[in-house]
Parts: sequence; C-alpha cells; structure tokens
Amino acid sequence: PDLSQAVVDSNALEMLVPCLEEFDPTVKEAAAWAIGYIAQHTPGLAQHVVDAGAVPLLVLCIQEPEITLKRISASSMGDICKHSPELAQSVVDAGAVAYLAPLILHPDAKLKRQVCGALAHIAKHSVDLAEVVVEAEIFPNILNCLKDSDTMVRKNAAMCIREIAKHTPELAKLIVNSGGAAALVDYVFEAHGNNKLPGIMAIGYIAAFSETLALAVIVSKAIAPLKDALVTEPEDHIKAACAWTLGQIGRHTPDHARALAEGDVLRHLLACMVHEESSEDLKTKSKRALKAILAKCTHLQALQPLLRDSPVKVQKYVLRQFAQLLPHDVEARRSFVQSGGLQFLQELNETVGGKLTEFITQINNCYPPEVVEFYSPNYSKTLLQKIDEYQPDAA
Repeated sequence: PDLSQAVVDSNALEMLVPCLEEFDPTVKEAAAWAIGYIAQHTPGLAQHVVDAGAVPLLVLCIQEPEITLKRISASSMGDICKHSPELAQSVVDAGAVAYLAPLILHPDAKLKRQVCGALAHIAKHSVDLAEVVVEAEIFPNILNCLKDSDTMVRKNAAMCIREIAKHTPELAKLIVNSGGAAALVDYVFEAHGNNKLPGIMAIGYIAAFSETLALAVIVSKAIAPLKDALVTEPEDHIKAACAWTLGQIGRHTPDHARALAEGDVLRHLLACMVHEESSEDLKTKSKRALKAILAKCTHLQALQPLLRDSPVKVQKYVLRQFAQLLPHDVEARRSFVQSGGLQFLQELNETVGGKLTEFITQINNCYPPEVVEFYSPNYSKTLLQKIDEYQPDAA
C-alpha cells in the first residue's frame, strides 16, 4: 500500500488513466493492470482511482474484443468494488454490471473467474447492489459456472451466489426457484477443502430465512454432503460452517429437525462439540446448532443415544424434549423403558442436580411409582434388606 500511495502521490494516475483510451490494446492492458494493483490495497487508494476517472474507461475496455483486456478490466473493477458500498456504487453507476453479467457465459475460464469475482464484490455490500446484479439476469446462467471445468470459476460463482443469498428471503427464494439449491448441493458434494466453504455458507443463508426455504434445501439432499464435510474435512473452520448451516436447516420445525436426526447428524455435532481438539468456534457453533435442533426434535429414537453420551449441558436439552413428549405418547414411554432409558435416568439422578433433576422428576411422573422404584439403583439393596429383615413363620 505504501508503494502504491507513493505512485499516486507522484501523480501517476493522471498519466495512467488516459492510457486506457490508447488505440493499442497492450497499452490499455498495462494501464488497467496498474490501476487494479493500486486500487486493490485500501479504500483510499481505490477512491483515488475512481476520482481520476478510471471507472468509465474500464467499462469501455471490457467491451473491447481482446480477451486479456476484458480479464484485466474485470479484475480491476473487482479490486475497486471490494472495499465499500460507495466504491461499488461508483462502478455500478458507470454501467459496468450490464457488460459484466453476459460474460459469465463466455468460453474463457480466466475471464469468467474475474467476472464472477467482480459481481460477488458488488453484490456483497447491500441489498440494493445485490438486486442490481440479479436484475442483470445472471440466474440461471451463473449456476452453470458451478459445474465449470475450472475450479476457480466454480468457487467464484459460489461466492457470488453466497453474497446474493445472504441479504433477503426474496433473493434467496429467487436462487432456489432458479434451481440454485440443488446446484449448490452438487457443488459442495464435488468441491474439496476450502472451495466447499462458499457453497456451505450459501446453503446456510438460504435455509436460515424460512422453513419453506430450509425445506427446499432438505429436498435438494443437502444434509448428506454437509454431514460428510462435518465428519471428514480436516479444517475446523469448514466443520464450523457445516455445523452452522445444519443448525439453520434444522431449527425451524419438528419435521426439519427429524430430517437431520434421521440423517444421523446429531451424533456428529455432539462429537465436534465435545472433542478436545476442536477449536472454540467449532465447539460454539456445534453447541448452538445442536441446541437449536434439539429444541424442535420430537424423534425420540434419535434423542435417546444422545442422553448417554452427552455432557450435562446437552443432556438438559434432551431431557426437556422427553419431559414434553412422554406424557402424551404411551408407545414412547414403553420404548423408553425397554431401551434402558428410564434406568439410566435413575442412575443419572444420583449424581446431578438443578434443572436436570426437575426434568427427571417430570419424566418419572409419567410412570407408576413401582416401575420407577424397580429401575432405581437402590432397588436391589432394598430387596436384600427385606430378605434380611423377613422372619419366616417357623410354624
């Protein structure tokens, strides 16, 4: 940045900007390249580039036939847009989006990378800017970029979709209606490592807005690749993003929570939460996701294994669900006894207190006292004591 500032201070922009109007395309390329390098560092330097009148000329350059000039112009626009809504607005006001958007269909991969990147940098700042990008009719064409042979095109397209999805339910719905949920799920399934991240986040943003959008994500079979990434990805920040997204999918209704329970997600969220090598962020996001899903989960078979393996703070949420559900379901009460749940509760009752004891009492009250007594740890001692005290009739 210091060197770029020195270049600006020496009035180099006054020389560079007119070069964008030169007849020779290689001169334009070199000028656009230099301008991008100056703008990329700080909002102040990018503002100098805008003030020098570079943006309308970059928009003209992107309309030139030379592919390398198009690439560099798109890249430089992205470098200006990324800093602030005001800078992005100055690029939008110059009419750049109308020329950038059609280029997502261009056969050149390096150009598509820059175009998707620039559109992402515009869309990320505000609802209005995201709507400008969407109104340029990038959907459904940008979904094809998620299947591109070039990994950077795929990643930048996913970033652009993520930056649009995060703003409003309407924008998220537009993405889903274009087939975006299924396309993002396929992208997450096929991508590797850090490249998965924008896809995972985009799915989370979409699912967060409403139960209808979350259901669309479930129907698009998002749970399996998200769980797979949660389990197999070595990087904790990717696992944390998966935990967050799974929480956004499951937190709406019992049906949403059940889809996650049946997808065997709860156990893996718990494992991430209690694993001592998990980062603090992963532990926090796993705990929040688990808490949000458990609060809606009425699928008792899925809850039961968690009861034994969880730390106290999770047992509390599991027991709350049992306390709410068992009084109204005879079959569930029977199943809870047969699977050893009631016995485990009596053992747990010996060692815990507070809110847990309250929930255990509520659950115990669903059963006849003699059944609860039969499963309590002291029952055998009580029986033995009765044998000792019993005096058979000698006669």
